[in-house]
Amino acid sequence: MSTGLADQAVDVAPGDPVVATATDGKITQVALTNPEGKAVAGQVSPDGTKWTSSEVLGYAKTYTLAVTGQGADGKPVTKTSTFTTVQPRTLTFLSVNPMDGTTVGIGQPLAFYFDEPIADKAAAEAMISITTEPKVEGAFYWFDEKQVHWRPQNYWAAGTKISINAKIYGKSLGNGVYGEEDRVISTTIGDAVVHEADGGTHEVVTKINGQVARTMPTSMGNAANPTPTGTYVLMEKHDHMVMDSRTYGLALDAGGYVTPVDWATRMSNSGIFFHSAPWSIGDQGNRNVSHGCLNLSPENAKWVFDLSKPGDIVVVTNSGGPALEAWDGFGDWQVPWEQWVKGNR
Repeated sequence: MSTGLADQAVDVAPGDPVVATATDGKITQVALTNPEGKAVAGQVSPDGTKWTSSEVLGYAKTYTLAVTGQGADGKPVTKTSTFTTVQPRTLTFLSVNPMDGTTVGIGQPLAFYFDEPIADKAAAEAMISITTEPKVEGAFYWFDEKQVHWRPQNYWAAGTKISINAKIYGKSLGNGVYGEEDRVISTTIGDAVVHEADGGTHEVVTKINGQVARTMPTSMGNAANPTPTGTYVLMEKHDHMVMDSRTYGLALDAGGYVTPVDWATRMSNSGIFFHSAPWSIGDQGNRNVSHGCLNLSPENAKWVFDLSKPGDIVVVTNSGGPALEAWDGFGDWQVPWEQWVKGNR
């Protein structure tokens, strides 16, 4: 009999299964018990030569494994060993966007946020299983030491079903960091919504599943505050909010603002929104006068608000602004695919 672990083994990862094998003959009984004597569940293979535990172990605990088998000579043989699981330096919790049960847009990246720096990024990626229907190829890209995103080369197809199974519990992520708990997420890609915002024509053309649904006049950022160009992913929305430039680093005495707005749909973390701007209706369709946001009439802003879901796309062109930074909100599509697939580890 072989227990698969050396007797008195230490620092065993509790997220990996315990395996016992019969070198000859068959396994007849296995008892894997924790310090309180509680048995850990497991299953013998159909041919009787291997037993594998089916529930995870605890951290920093000593277990006893007793394997009984029938040898080639027909006599029972029992082999007993003990081992101790690892005491992590610290645990990391994993947050995921999108959340379970949601419907998101065709631009939504799958974003994974660890609350500790990850030293072994390859190990972290291997722990995150992503399956889609229909099947699509994708890749991970690290934005910093704690945050990795996964996306396909092109936008998702509407109706795609996504299942995420992040099995991080009991596994090493490097530098003494181990996973706190597994995460299982299911999400669905909804209708393909793409807003094409042109700073030259001062219009937003909204397409739903490839068909033009509405054309709206807009006013983007003025010459001093041009709206960044590129592909944005909608993130959240507020029927009413106070836009405060100080939260984005622009002081009031430097041209900043504190402005209440309605029907605000966030495009970036740096403060770019679609929102209602009744004060600029005369400029919408004619000139760019905002601090960077896409001003719409109250009616159009509410229409966008009601339509929007996280993951919908906005493509800004001809605004005179710099390129949207990839790290600003979900600027993931700003990273060329040939660069994305390298992973940025």
